[in-house]
Amino acid sequence: MNTIIIKGGTVLTGGTEFRADVVVRAGKIAYIGQDGESRAQKDNQYQPAEIIDAAGKYVAPGFIDLHTHGGDGADFGDGTAEAFRKVLAFHGSHGTTLLYPTSMTGSLDSLHKSIETYKQVKSLGTDGAAMGGWHMEGPYFSASKRGAQDPRYLKNPDSEEYMDIMKRTDGQVARWSLAPELPGAHDMARTLKARGVLMAYGHTDASFEECEDAFNAGFTHMTHFFSGMSTVSRNGIYRRAGAVEYGYYNDDVTVELIGDGIHVPASMLKMTYKIKGADNIALVTDSIRAAGLPDGEYELGEGGLRIRVAEGMATLADSQTLAGSVATMDLVVRTVWRLTGLPLAEIVKSATETPARIMGVDGSKGSLREGFDADIVIFDNDVNVSEVIVGGKLQHFERKNR
Repeated sequence: MNTIIIKGGTVLTGGTEFRADVVVRAGKIAYIGQDGESRAQKDNQYQPAEIIDAAGKYVAPGFIDLHTHGGDGADFGDGTAEAFRKVLAFHGSHGTTLLYPTSMTGSLDSLHKSIETYKQVKSLGTDGAAMGGWHMEGPYFSASKRGAQDPRYLKNPDSEEYMDIMKRTDGQVARWSLAPELPGAHDMARTLKARGVLMAYGHTDASFEECEDAFNAGFTHMTHFFSGMSTVSRNGIYRRAGAVEYGYYNDDVTVELIGDGIHVPASMLKMTYKIKGADNIALVTDSIRAAGLPDGEYELGEGGLRIRVAEGMATLADSQTLAGSVATMDLVVRTVWRLTGLPLAEIVKSATETPARIMGVDGSKGSLREGFDADIVIFDNDVNVSEVIVGGKLQHFERKNR
């Protein structure tokens, strides 16, 4: 594999920024420092290098998206290799180098088909973003907080069912989002956490106290914080704290934010960064098939739920219920940076190092360090992506923007 030398850029990693060259060789980061070309030439493994001039640009770890359903007209729920490759190429072109394919609540037959395709595509490899483990979003959700999840398939946790899904994925379920107040949720959490699955609060009407009990059972992450999630309410004359308040309260619970500027407004982004900090926030897209496509009507999930996209907002066609986003990770980083006014390095950390740590892959991904996987994104002062490197390979895309 040829050497790649990225010269003269501003490196963003670990919440810091500094000027340095980055040398990539054999799929890994071989060197970070001054005069990368001379350093590479001294190495007896040096081969003719591809040189990328990054002067005036930022060089960062590739973005990691923990929650995405699709893009460019395709959805992981379509269950075809073509759809998977299309989504991976699309998000890869916007700087995502690792993503976690996310299911929606639907039929078991559809889920099984998507899982088989996931295993096939992952084993063969493809251009674009790499896939981490599978993200099960549902079907064990609160009906009152279902959002755009298909109500026909909502149910309580079923041990035979979720263990069968684990078996079908060859144990590659990386995270599972569910409502912890449902009967059987705690047993499920204890069982799957022991198998390395990240257990996440999602589409939940749990009280603060129920969230505390769930944490003790193994829940440690909050899926699309604020969205489909209980907050302060009244029960007669008494106020009741919910999942949002528990997320703020517990320093050992991480949260993810859909950073499209629609799901979470500037005031709430600022408050969450103030309380939780970049070390405990993962930025995500929660993107659907309409990402990268013009405004119009599209289909969500297998049930033919119609959604309407207008001015970058996706809602169910017959209501004002938000139905995922049409965002990409470069847009998310740009939007959250502008809305919060925080240093860009902090926002990039929430899109790289923090999600890598949450998923337990921070020993090789999420940072620019010598010996780490060469997953790199290069972008300008407006977070417009110019180059993407995945596993040491420079990607070539036709980038699609809304």
